[in-house]
Amino acid sequence: MAVTNIHFISGLPRSGSTLLSALLNQNPRFQARMTSPLAALCAAVHQKTCGGEFGVFFDNSRRRTMLRGLFDSYYADATPEKVVFDTNRSWTGRMALLGELYPDARVICCVRDVGWIIDSVERMLNKNPLELSRMFGFQSGSSVYGRVESLMNSEKGLIGLSWSTLREAWFGDSTKRLLVVPYDHLVQHPARTLARLYEALGERPWDHDLNNVVYDEPDYDSHIGMPGLHTVRQRVESQERPPCIPHDIFGKYASANFWQSPELNPRGVVIV
Repeated sequence: MAVTNIHFISGLPRSGSTLLSALLNQNPRFQARMTSPLAALCAAVHQKTCGGEFGVFFDNSRRRTMLRGLFDSYYADATPEKVVFDTNRSWTGRMALLGELYPDARVICCVRDVGWIIDSVERMLNKNPLELSRMFGFQSGSSVYGRVESLMNSEKGLIGLSWSTLREAWFGDSTKRLLVVPYDHLVQHPARTLARLYEALGERPWDHDLNNVVYDEPDYDSHIGMPGLHTVRQRVESQERPPCIPHDIFGKYASANFWQSPELNPRGVVIV
């Protein structure tokens, strides 16, 4: 069955995308989960249809059909009335392609102060001292400063790559598709943030249970050496805590939070 109602969740890591998916999934009309493999599948198939031995057999029409077929197959269990939310941080780097495949789709970008994202990653590492994480190639022995450099690499870093593609989308020609959800908005004012998101998506309001949010991916988290990475707390609330990383790291990346500056939003990206 063809997927017709679809939106995308992207943005920065450790910024509320799993929480947002868990909340949206409470609505019986919606289907949302954590990161899916569709972005990687699309990249692989797209590459095969554009070059190499068999590239000559594909024109743009067939490429479009092939790529949309991946979505139809992956979400074959979605009934026609379902609205699908597919999550992957790399979608912001494929805005033009998404616009070609699904012109009416919106890309919801979860964002958070970069310093607190780094802090969140470090906190997860500290909670699992006997594990080594795939994020760092299952290597040990680096300092927090070395890990930050790895995280912020613009080509392959967990934070740096998604930050770069988010910035590309923010200042690009596809900004009308973006809906930005700051982490603080979601955890401090969840009902209001969800209401605004529903309005921006043109969806009927839904009364979400903010005190009974359930989501976990223990197998996936164990596989990458970060148990509890996608575990969502039952109650949506903001939790004050001291940082576990040096303060100079916060200072170094304070200017990275470009969405917080109105003068850096010339195209009027919608912030929910």
